Order: sequence, then structure tokens, then C-alpha cells
Amino acid sequence: MRIRLKFFLPFTLLLIWVACMNHEKASPLHIDHYVNFKSDYVASRNIEVMLPPGYIKEETKQYDVIYMHDGQNIFDAKTSYAGVAWQVDKAIVKLLEKAEIRPAIIVAIWNSPLRMNEYMPAQPLSLVREKADREGWDGELLSDNYLKFIVKELKPFIDSTYNASTKREHTFIMGSSMGALISLYALAEYPEVFGGAACISTHWPALNGVFMDYVNSNLPEPGNHKLYFDFGTETLDSLYEPYQLKVDNILTEKGYINEKHRITLKFEGADHSEESWQERVHIPLMFFLEK
Repeated sequence: MRIRLKFFLPFTLLLIWVACMNHEKASPLHIDHYVNFKSDYVASRNIEVMLPPGYIKEETKQYDVIYMHDGQNIFDAKTSYAGVAWQVDKAIVKLLEKAEIRPAIIVAIWNSPLRMNEYMPAQPLSLVREKADREGWDGELLSDNYLKFIVKELKPFIDSTYNASTKREHTFIMGSSMGALISLYALAEYPEVFGGAACISTHWPALNGVFMDYVNSNLPEPGNHKLYFDFGTETLDSLYEPYQLKVDNILTEKGYINEKHRITLKFEGADHSEESWQERVHIPLMFFLEK
């Protein structure tokens, strides 16, 4: 019996130590899942809300909030259509460990089967509709309703359920490809709500670049907003540089100061994929959440 006890005690301590080590390695983040979140404006969809480490509902601290499109691709490779996630949760943890950012709440908005209809900016409506009809693109333009869903339904829910800052300077929106277009459109349509838009691999050529005229006429005045743009040089991204240069010129003319109000980055060899966006998602996070 004594022999067994001598063996059992160290073995038990070993198990406890392993359990503690595994606990330490576990993600300090919590993600809430809302299945088929209802809306009066668009089709219901899943919403995921990532809370920062140490989040306590009862505390008075308020957190920055970043709304992200194509939400099924943000955290979990199993839900990503490409089998690769951006791993925003891991990026956040690494940046927090280095004390390079403020903690934030991430709201991942899954897309619907009508992704193109919801993400294609609808203004200027007559011009967009004309180009869409000419290219044989059928279906109603839903982007204005999609933004109403975010601003009038989802954001109030987040603000009332979580310790979310309601201030513009702490509210951001982010997406890639068509999600980048709708992010910029959201900031232009609701400049009092969003303090920044991250436009990753922006699909400017959509409907022959019809959105470019809107950008020139409707961007808010500089000083209260941050704009992040990037693009690669391979696959679809190889089409973006000429458009992005025009946008950069517009921003310069409007007085957006480089690295203060706006950032544009070119990534040689990067393609239009979740893998590429995963590798650089930390950059807009640092731009928005810098200490």
C-alpha cells in the first residue's frame, strides 16, 4: 500500500501540473454565438462576438468594437468557406501580449447567400443599377438595408448587451474584397457611427469601378476617421493597384494625412485569399487599436 501511495502522489501532482499547463495555453478569449440573428432589413444570419481577455460584464470599462464582414471566415477554419480562417482571435492575443493594442470586442457578421447584393454599394443608385443591368447582374441591391441592419439593429444589441463603447472613435468596420467596399461605404454613409474602415484587398473593379465616383464625392472630412487599405499583386489582387492609386490621390487632395488618417500598403506576392489576409490582419488592428 505504501508503494502505491508513493507512486500515486507524484503521479497526481503530474496530472495537476499538466492540467495547469494546458489551462495556461488555452485561449483567454470567449466567443458568444448567436444563431440566425433576426433582422427587419435583411435575412437572418449567424453572429459571433469575441470578448477580450478578462472581460467582466459587471465592470464599468468600455471596449472598442470592430464589426467584420464574412464572419464565418474570421475565427474558425471549420466554418470558413475556404477552410482557412483569419484567426483574428489569435492575432488579438499576440498583440495584447506585446501591449501593442487596446483590448476590443470583435463582432463577426456571417454573410448570406445574397452576399454580392448586400456588399455592393448602392450609391449612386442610378449609375450602379445601370452598370449592373448592363453586366447582366440580376437581383435587388441590398447594401443600404444591410447597413441599416448593422447600425439600427446589430449595433444597439451589442451596445446594450456588452461593455461596448458607443463613441465613434472606438467603433470600426472591416472586410476584404467586396467586404472592403461595403466597409468604406458604411463609413461614408454613417460617418457619425464609424471612426474607421479597414478595406483589405478592396475589389474596386466591381461593376467596372462604378463606386469610385461615390468615393470622390462622399468621403467624410479628414480628422475624425481612419482609413486602412491594402492589396497584393497576385490573382484578383493584381487588378487593384491602378484603382487604389486613384483613391490615394483622392485622399491626399481631401487632406487625409498618410500614416495618421490613412494607410495604404502593397504586399508583393500576396494573392486574393484568406491565407493572405490572415498573415496581415494584425496591421489594421494595430492601426485602429493603437495605445
